Amino acid sequence: MRAAIGVWRWRHNPLRRTTDLIEAWVAVTAVLLLVLAAPAAGWIAGTGTDASLQRAVRAQNLQRLPTTAQVVRLSDVPAPGLRSPESTAEQPARRSVVARWTAPDGASRTGTVATRRDLADPGDTFRLWTDRDGRPVPAPMRPETAHAHAIVVGLLATALAAVFVEAVRRLVVRRLVHRRYRRLDRAWAKAGPDWGRTGAGS
Repeated sequence: MRAAIGVWRWRHNPLRRTTDLIEAWVAVTAVLLLVLAAPAAGWIAGTGTDASLQRAVRAQNLQRLPTTAQVVRLSDVPAPGLRSPESTAEQPARRSVVARWTAPDGASRTGTVATRRDLADPGDTFRLWTDRDGRPVPAPMRPETAHAHAIVVGLLATALAAVFVEAVRRLVVRRLVHRRYRRLDRAWAKAGPDWGRTGAGS
């Protein structure tokens, strides 16, 4: 940031090096990108993700239908929804039961599904989502859940863009510093043999 402020101060400074000016303009560009481009990237990513997820929500609501299922008995085998590693956290709150429900075509279906533990006694009823063939499926995503996912994506895109800008700035500054050192080494190599002798009477 000091380099960015120095762009104005160094305009007529006789000690200003070309690398100083380049570093200052790189800092100014990085600040502008962090303030404008990074949030814009996050906004674009977030709105795009939200639009895509909202389309998925509408499609799921068309393809998945709610029905009422009745518990027949507890199941000895886990329901398909409780077999995956992703559902491990939900297992303490859910039970596998054999339930009966009516498919969209009016046929009676029976199968093993997962329900809340407080609705796992025989005769209890609970909401079950099925596809158009009557097979149990997960509930459709809620619009607010889609919005939350989109916000996370937008924030992540903003952070990644900011990290990228800062990484590029640091890389450029590092190369400029190395360039200064090389110039200093060359200047020192020219003046080094006369160091301490000039004007000393030796």
